Amino acid sequence: IIAGPEGKVNHRRLHNGENGGIITDKICEYRMALGPERSGTKVELESFHQELTEESYSRQEELIFAECDCRRRARVGTLLSKAAAMAGYDYDARGLPYEKLYEKGEVFLLSRIALRIHRSPMAGEVVTTTTWEAGVKGAHMCRHYETRDKAGNVCVDYKSDWILVDPKTRRILRPSSFSARKLENHAPELDCPEPCKIVLPHEGLEDLGKRRVMWSDLDGNGHLYSGNYGDVIWDYLPSPYQERMPREFYLNYSKEAKLGQELALSGFRVGEDEYLMEATGPDGVCFTCRCVF
Repeated sequence: IIAGPEGKVNHRRLHNGENGGIITDKICEYRMALGPERSGTKVELESFHQELTEESYSRQEELIFAECDCRRRARVGTLLSKAAAMAGYDYDARGLPYEKLYEKGEVFLLSRIALRIHRSPMAGEVVTTTTWEAGVKGAHMCRHYETRDKAGNVCVDYKSDWILVDPKTRRILRPSSFSARKLENHAPELDCPEPCKIVLPHEGLEDLGKRRVMWSDLDGNGHLYSGNYGDVIWDYLPSPYQERMPREFYLNYSKEAKLGQELALSGFRVGEDEYLMEATGPDGVCFTCRCVF
């Protein structure tokens, strides 16, 4: 970004590399007015980069204040949102944006996800997240992720299962019917548990209250956004758990939640370091989750 003395942005440059389809942002210069005695001072900033290869997509980002909790830690909802966004960035960079997949009648919906949080990224921290397609498992298409800090240390590992859906009929499709791209497994081994089915017991449940789906909860598909589930869960966790960052987190997406629908939430304590939660809507179970602290 080049800015004049008034701070007006004139243009942005993106460099397309020639090595294996790598895309990376170049270093940009930002000129700003610092008073008459320092007019024209040049401050050189390194921009965030993204990289696309045949096997993976990586993106560097700074965690902003609004993405973190009152302890300045990245919220679980933020990590879920990053995972959903990275899948879209990957396909966008490969010429397969949502609009193109919609026209083909083949879109992905997140079904299950598991996270291992080695260290929670903090507000203002610059991290790099890499994602890989991880092949097919039954009716699911798999995608893995890893978030590292600037020193290269792993902060979060993720594994996710997706289903292929006709966006107009909501009919679930077989992975073999996906025609836009060959689904392969390029993911390395990650220190992360597998996504799994979560079932709460029938007895001993806590009534956590009700939550109505609001306008600001919705995404472009017209239902509760997958990343917002994390915020709903933390809002309804009993207070002893809210202050804690989970070591492992599992989430099953079952039925979509739409505007105005009311979710009834219930929970179950498994000792002092594990909590299960379930939300039920008018069409049945909306989500179940497992938090391991």
